[in-house]
Amino acid sequence: MQTAKKKEYDIIIIGGGPIGIACGLEAEKNNLSYLILEKGCLVNSLYHYPTNMTFFSTSEKLELDNIPFISNNPKPRKAEALEYYRRIATSNKLNIRLFEKVLSVKTSEGETHQVETEKDTYNARNVIVATGFYDIPNYLDIPGEDLPKVAHYYNDPHFYATQKVVVVGASNSAVDAALEIYRKGGDVTMIVRSPEIGERVKYWVRPDIINRIEEGSIKGLFNARLKEVREKEVIIETAAGEETLENDFVLLLTGYRPNFKFLQKLGIELSNDGRRIPAYNKDTMESNVPGIYLAGVICGGMETHKWFIENSRVHARMIVGDIVSK
Repeated sequence: MQTAKKKEYDIIIIGGGPIGIACGLEAEKNNLSYLILEKGCLVNSLYHYPTNMTFFSTSEKLELDNIPFISNNPKPRKAEALEYYRRIATSNKLNIRLFEKVLSVKTSEGETHQVETEKDTYNARNVIVATGFYDIPNYLDIPGEDLPKVAHYYNDPHFYATQKVVVVGASNSAVDAALEIYRKGGDVTMIVRSPEIGERVKYWVRPDIINRIEEGSIKGLFNARLKEVREKEVIIETAAGEETLENDFVLLLTGYRPNFKFLQKLGIELSNDGRRIPAYNKDTMESNVPGIYLAGVICGGMETHKWFIENSRVHARMIVGDIVSK
């Protein structure tokens, strides 16, 4: 019995975050058939951000396709962003399949791409990879990192009330966690590899954390690193020698990275200078594999601070424009 030939899409978009949604909107505007595949819920990475997260960007810089984003705050919060992107997806009836992880993409000589997921197989003339970077933490590879008391993600401060908490890192996520946990009654110690709080921390938050450390409300250990995690304590290496602290929980908020193994499986080349920046044409966003495009933060490799929603929204228009012109 002959199997019916599967529909071939003009574009398959891997990743249902804001940039993946932007690509879907752009495909619709240009009458291209498309399918968005997302391994989790809609805007999955954003959904897993901390409960009280406030964006660095103002709402108009997070807008897609000139659809107004109305916020009650100068800087929108996570809940508002979830509502905004959800309404865009549902109101526009985007062709998106959630909880469907992409396993592989195979490219034939005719430049047709076969996309295999956990549930099905699809064919596409073009593929856009917009998978972000939030799913894979930067591990420290130290003893005790796998203990149940250790987490690489932070959600809500209430969980840590009255507990002795070590926060490793000095970026926005680490600073937000330290301040929120302290204000919910946690005993917080920050371990910072550099001599000061990071310069890229949100400008309205950085003075707050510096002042809390200076007054002793939050203990700050600079030029230090976490050496070992034990059941009831942690070992910290400082300039003055090793220090042992009583401890209940450890938050390793040391950043995240794109799924480089997945990119390499697609045949996409990565720079070998430590930044691991994928190869792509800056005018079209097409990778070194014909018909496979990159969009969003994944374009920065290890430099995950370079691309945000506000400066990578344009990738959707650039990519679809190049596809239409071929």
